[in-house]
Amino acid sequence: MSDFIKYGRSIIPACDVSSLTHLARIADGTAHIPGITAYKVGIDLVIRFGLAQPIRIIREYSPTALVIYDHQKAGNDIPAMGKKFADAVKASGADAAILFPFAGPATEKAWITACEKAELVVLVGSHMTHEEFIAEQGGFIPLDQLERVYDIAVDCGITDFVVPGNQTDMVRKYRDRIGKRIGSDDFRLYAPGFVTQGGKISEAGEAAGEKWHAIVGTAIYDHEHTRQIYEAARQLTAEITQSAS
Repeated sequence: MSDFIKYGRSIIPACDVSSLTHLARIADGTAHIPGITAYKVGIDLVIRFGLAQPIRIIREYSPTALVIYDHQKAGNDIPAMGKKFADAVKASGADAAILFPFAGPATEKAWITACEKAELVVLVGSHMTHEEFIAEQGGFIPLDQLERVYDIAVDCGITDFVVPGNQTDMVRKYRDRIGKRIGSDDFRLYAPGFVTQGGKISEAGEAAGEKWHAIVGTAIYDHEHTRQIYEAARQLTAEITQSAS
């Protein structure tokens, strides 16, 4: 397993906001909280400002901050586009990229390889948090194919996986499946889906084990003032620490 995040458990703010001023408040409010290990930047900022500028703002407050780019959802084009994606993300200064590769095994393998060649840490997910996603609940993709995405990722050497934090039964299921396939617990889980999507950090933590990181959006950024952001983030990091006991 890579040493991407050294904490066993942590909070990762999801910076899904639309202004650089708001991003700066998030970075300022969370910069000195133990247990905030990385920041996730997504398309809301990137379509407006590109990826490099938000990363620069985050690192003005946290010079060594890890930044994860979430393309929402990357890995869904032809295999050859993986290199273009990876090179652009790396050139912008990000440390890692999230892939949700629904376009088939050839694309998944090619995009993972391209990201690793660009020296990006790769987080692979497949099961999203919203209703009517899997075919068994009215969605498009059968559950066994979501499992296959994780299986292929393991076969490619991936040790960082995104799972749906508001579905503790699935967190447990994927943790067990990945662990058996890897043959150890030498991997990390990352989970969105908390608070407004119904997930509870304490419940997800029990299902996810000791090596997991909660990706939290509105519960942190949905505040007007830096002090409020700080208090919300501090409370969440305390919660994830307590859930480890």
